[in-house]
Amino acid sequence: MILADAAEGVGGGASAPDCTCVGIVIGVPEPMATELRRARASFGDPMAAVIPAHITIVTTTETDDWEATAEHVRRVAGNHAPFDVSLRGTGTFRPVSPVVYLQLDEGYDECTALHKEMQSGPLARDLPFPYHPHVTVAHDVSEVGMDNAMHTLRDYEARFTVRSIGLFEHDSTGLWKPREEVALRG
Repeated sequence: MILADAAEGVGGGASAPDCTCVGIVIGVPEPMATELRRARASFGDPMAAVIPAHITIVTTTETDDWEATAEHVRRVAGNHAPFDVSLRGTGTFRPVSPVVYLQLDEGYDECTALHKEMQSGPLARDLPFPYHPHVTVAHDVSEVGMDNAMHTLRDYEARFTVRSIGLFEHDSTGLWKPREEVALRG
């Protein structure tokens, strides 16, 4: 999975030359991932081809010590048990942010707990918005595209088990490269 440099979830933000940017996500498994990529493209989202369906746990965060950061991620993940996620219906961050997303009906609390623990130690920083786990299905598209996403996926339902989280690094080409899949062990 390679994530593009976008302002949502894992993406965006410039880093200092001597820093590395980290992103931590839960990938949506197949066949749901392909289904959601196609839906996202149909709403006019140009990032659909390069941003796989995911739930962001930690958004773009700079670190100057990759090994300490990776160890932190492994330790936190090791303290959390696998859990189920249920996606049900749509929501939006409009008018604050041009995003339509799938809501977490189940797994919200587990994602929030992971985020809170991950966003400490070497990944500690203040965020501009409160954390809200979701799966983006339209971002920076026309109002018509966003309305279409809200309507088309309003009855969408899917369920999967989260057994690991992805640790990504922002590379010099502007893409997110997977560095490690970290198991939840709890």
